[in-house]
Amino acid sequence: MASRNATASSSRVASRAAAGPSRVPPSTKTKKRAVEEISVEDDEDEFGAAGSGIDMSDDDEEEEQVEGEGGEDDQEEEEFPEFDSELEDGEEDLVAGEGEDASDGDDESDSAYGEEEDDEESGSESGYNSSDIEAMYDSSPATSPSSSHKELSTDEKLSKMIAKHSVKPDETLGSDAKISGAKEGVGRLVPSKLVEGGYKREYEEYEAGYGSESSTEDNPNTVGNIPMEWYDDLPHIGYDVNGRKIFRPAQGDELDKFLANVEDPNAWMSAEDKLMQQSVQLTDKELDIIRRLERAENPDADYDPYQPTIEWFTGEGKERVMPLSAAPEPKRRFVPSKWEHKKVMKIVKAIREGRIIPNKPSAAKPTVYAIWSDADQANAPHAMYMPAPQLPPPKTAESYNPPEEYLPTEQEKEEWENMDKEDRKTDFLPQKYDALRLVPGYKNLVQEKFERCLDLYLAPRTRKVKLNIDPESLIPKLPAPKELKPFPIACSVQYRHPGDTRVRATSVSPDATFVASGSEDGVVRLWDLGNGREVWRWDLKSGPIQYVEWSPYKDEALLVALVEGKVVVMSPLALVAPTVAAATLTHVNTAFASSAATTKMGAGKEVKGTEAIKWVRPSEKERERGVLVYVEVPGTPKQVAWHRKGDYFATVAADASNKSVLIHQLSKHATQSPFRKLPGAVQRVAFHPTKPHFFAATQRYIRLYDLAGQTLLRTLQSGVKWISSMDVHPGGDNLIVGSYDKKLAWFDMDLSAKPYKTLRYHTRALRSVVYHPTLPLFASASDDGTIHIFHCTVYTDLMQNPLIVPLKILRGHRITDGIGVLDLRWVAGKPWLVSSGADGEVRLWCS
Repeated sequence: MASRNATASSSRVASRAAAGPSRVPPSTKTKKRAVEEISVEDDEDEFGAAGSGIDMSDDDEEEEQVEGEGGEDDQEEEEFPEFDSELEDGEEDLVAGEGEDASDGDDESDSAYGEEEDDEESGSESGYNSSDIEAMYDSSPATSPSSSHKELSTDEKLSKMIAKHSVKPDETLGSDAKISGAKEGVGRLVPSKLVEGGYKREYEEYEAGYGSESSTEDNPNTVGNIPMEWYDDLPHIGYDVNGRKIFRPAQGDELDKFLANVEDPNAWMSAEDKLMQQSVQLTDKELDIIRRLERAENPDADYDPYQPTIEWFTGEGKERVMPLSAAPEPKRRFVPSKWEHKKVMKIVKAIREGRIIPNKPSAAKPTVYAIWSDADQANAPHAMYMPAPQLPPPKTAESYNPPEEYLPTEQEKEEWENMDKEDRKTDFLPQKYDALRLVPGYKNLVQEKFERCLDLYLAPRTRKVKLNIDPESLIPKLPAPKELKPFPIACSVQYRHPGDTRVRATSVSPDATFVASGSEDGVVRLWDLGNGREVWRWDLKSGPIQYVEWSPYKDEALLVALVEGKVVVMSPLALVAPTVAAATLTHVNTAFASSAATTKMGAGKEVKGTEAIKWVRPSEKERERGVLVYVEVPGTPKQVAWHRKGDYFATVAADASNKSVLIHQLSKHATQSPFRKLPGAVQRVAFHPTKPHFFAATQRYIRLYDLAGQTLLRTLQSGVKWISSMDVHPGGDNLIVGSYDKKLAWFDMDLSAKPYKTLRYHTRALRSVVYHPTLPLFASASDDGTIHIFHCTVYTDLMQNPLIVPLKILRGHRITDGIGVLDLRWVAGKPWLVSSGADGEVRLWCS
């Protein structure tokens, strides 16, 4: 504003000087004096506006005189500051013209240099172009000092203006001559605090107005778009436009914020400025914008969604003159369409055939309608239509004149009234009237009709279609048991043990000659199959016999018995043929002659008291009795399963931790554990009859392993709670499992991993299930003392399911201490079955 006031004052002085001879004498000296006063006033106003305390003027009287002359019209002239630049240019021309008459070229350069310094100190920044230059030099003759000045061209004017605003510095380097006046500003000179005797300039703060590129007018923190969490550990939160730190404002705790919200009625109108980290009061305009955004309205209050449409091309004089497209009309608009011709011919053909009747009169609507015409007609049949149930017909008690026996007595009326509404058998009491005209209105009529309507549209209705099916047709057509003979039907031979000791296991030799049984008295007995006579015995003296099993290899006579901590391999050498006995001894004793006479294998730290698995040769006396090998194993083995070739057998000891399943090789006296980590408590194992596969049954699952590839092939889900026994069909594709929860599950492994059939014929836990090696039979034994015989036909056609037919229930074993039949074995080649029970008997069941 200081430069503007100075310019305005100089403009007024120049205008008074050019107005006429009455105010300013037309002398050259007076004009020069006026110019000097204007320039001095200009300099002094600039420093005075800045508030400087240093007097930079030489003549106080001239300053007061100029201020007195310009003070009257200062407010009036301030309204038109845009005329100052033109007046300044006119005064410069005036001074330049007088300087040509009064002095030589050196004076002109000095005056020009001084004017340039004044212009730089005033801080004027005016751009120029050719039109501005022409306007400056095409002024009226009254403002120019010489009307006889030669008209200059545009290039000459531009060159003159460039020369005027160009400064050639002094070529004498190192002298006191001023090289540039760029550092001379209009700021206020104040003593410097850093340099003694020095000064510095302080300038007014610049306010960014419209069109300014500064972004600091609304956002004093100039850190930019960065996470403010970076300043959490610093005392400041950013920097202002001058590079000074903006320190973090003082903030109270949550209690201070709560008290401020309670005490300050305008707290709800404030928002937190995350950049400045302080609360900012929202203006009414901002609150109005927030309200509009909450109501899903336009945030602009002046927006009118229903403003009238501006008709740009409607009305007189607004018609479109030019077409939207100047392309020529296509040929198809002038040629008849063949498709329209085909459509018309199709309609003509339909009219000729009578399918379309042109000008057909519309059917006249009836003027009178029958109200009750469709009332008694049934609705059209529809899949979703379901008629409402009909009300029951009225009974005799609802008659207005019922018989005497239907009328209640006074006691019955009192009891009916005292009962709750829900407990009453009827909603009314029968009453007797002499005539129908004496019957009053039924008070519950509206209530009953309302409940009837509720039942119709609220109560769900389902259509129940009764199937007329013969129950006999639901029973599958199975062949009669007479057609499926032979199968065991009666007990033929009994093998009694002394003292009724519990017989846990039994087994039949592969040549169907001997029956071996293991009882809890620690003795393995050998019986003649046909006459039931005991022919051999082995007293192992190691506790109860857990399991016995003959080798399936017919050229040898090997029997394995399980006791606590041992696997005993025996053979009745004196009862078999010499060739069979020689083959048996050669198979068993070959490994004793080799270096691996004793196979040791660590049993693991989990098994206490046993450090190795050993193959031990019995004493000479025991060998004479037929005891061939002792295998010391951890735990108590409960089951043994032979491989079909008779060289390998597997044992299961549930209490032997990770060595519960062991596979032994008789020819090499070697033992190996197939599992590093067991999937669960193994109950039963079995070899596949034809493939190198191995079945392991845990409590609920049966897993099939590939011994050659050492991989898990599949897992069968039994669906029972605890598996007790398992057997594999001779074909290898079917499996039966017995459980302690009275279920027998048949698996068809080609069909699914879940049971194909689950049979629930026994009333107690199943102890043993077994397939016949050659005939289509299988049996199951249970603690209920019964043995169930089933016929099973497995077809080679994979599309046909196995046929399972129950044949016979065998009863004969007594239930002792809640335990019935413990083990079953079929006789090879014959439909005979051998069973052992807790009553101390072994029975042979024949057909």
